[in-house]
Amino acid sequence: MCAEPILTVNVGSSSIKLAAVTRDGGVPWRRELRAPEDGGLAGLPAALAQAPAAAAVGHRIVHGGPTRATATEITDRVRADLLGLADLAPLHQPPALAAVDIVRRHCPGLPAVACFDTAFHHDLPAEAARYPLPRAWCERFGLRRFGFHGLSHGYAARRAPEVLGIDSSTTRTVICHLGSGASLAAVLGGRCVDTTMGFTPVDGLVQGTRCGSLDPGLVLWLLDGRGLTRAQVADGLGHQSGLLALAGTADMRAVLRRRAEGDERCAQAVDVYLHRLCASVAGMAAAMNGLDLLVFTGGIGENSAELRAEAAHRLAWLGVAVDELVNTTTVRGADGEISPATAQVRVVVVRAREDIEIAAQTRSVLRARVRTGPTDRPRLSYPAGQQAQASRSA
Repeated sequence: MCAEPILTVNVGSSSIKLAAVTRDGGVPWRRELRAPEDGGLAGLPAALAQAPAAAAVGHRIVHGGPTRATATEITDRVRADLLGLADLAPLHQPPALAAVDIVRRHCPGLPAVACFDTAFHHDLPAEAARYPLPRAWCERFGLRRFGFHGLSHGYAARRAPEVLGIDSSTTRTVICHLGSGASLAAVLGGRCVDTTMGFTPVDGLVQGTRCGSLDPGLVLWLLDGRGLTRAQVADGLGHQSGLLALAGTADMRAVLRRRAEGDERCAQAVDVYLHRLCASVAGMAAAMNGLDLLVFTGGIGENSAELRAEAAHRLAWLGVAVDELVNTTTVRGADGEISPATAQVRVVVVRAREDIEIAAQTRSVLRARVRTGPTDRPRLSYPAGQQAQASRSA
């Protein structure tokens, strides 16, 4: 197996995170492109020119659909299938696939692997995955709760028990991935048994620009003669709602700062955010008949001691507590426990490392290629006349 690192490409709604990840989890090279400063996708070719040699590239793909339970090598057929899911994840799927094309053009001989945010939730129990909708609809359209942020949830589900030095086989864990996008996962013995996002990433918690769970009747009412087009409603739910609608900004740091300055609108925004968050944590705990471990990850979860403390206070009835000093002095970027020794529920902060998860899944696909040979399906095709570089062996 080649010792070269895996190049990971994580296309988010406001940035592209690139990393070269070694077998032991080291990151000798990292780059983040933020639009408009680096032009987002426009800056990707220049960044790729600076990247070290790699064994393969692993792409974060938000939606894998109903059949993809594991990472897979990207072929023309796979790419077409994933593009067909774009309307279910419009913020992420199209730019992620555009990044696939850009990397392919600049590194044509590099095996490309899709790592799905939905895969971690693929085996949700039927009671968590099924919608109480007409069976004919569910069967015809593949309707189910998919769940998202699976790369982050999967990494945190393994990392948190490592931090505590405990056996996770029976641990009842709720993972709070709190960033611009936000979701919870209930993980029992390493398996996801419930999550807050459903058919699309709009569902669940209050997010940066997404509304979260909403009465579908309200959506139908808006579409029924209110002068709004379907496109306007979709844009409103996914791009103009959440913290942005409540506080005038999607940046939680700005919301908390303005609240401290007496802004009542921001104070209410935090209350709404915490209300939905804590009610959902309780719901996740109910899916496991209790709670042993609460994990905070993602940009807000990792960096906002203030929000963690307020959430813990609201969840005290569940046995959640944080040590005030440890919580406020935790080194940014470090993993560690922030609950007191007497707490019934242990609370851990875990740095989001989707790059490690992507690299690990990509290496698994490479190992399968070594055992069985390259896929017999056509890989991504190249523009006419473009000389493909020799593929590095896995």
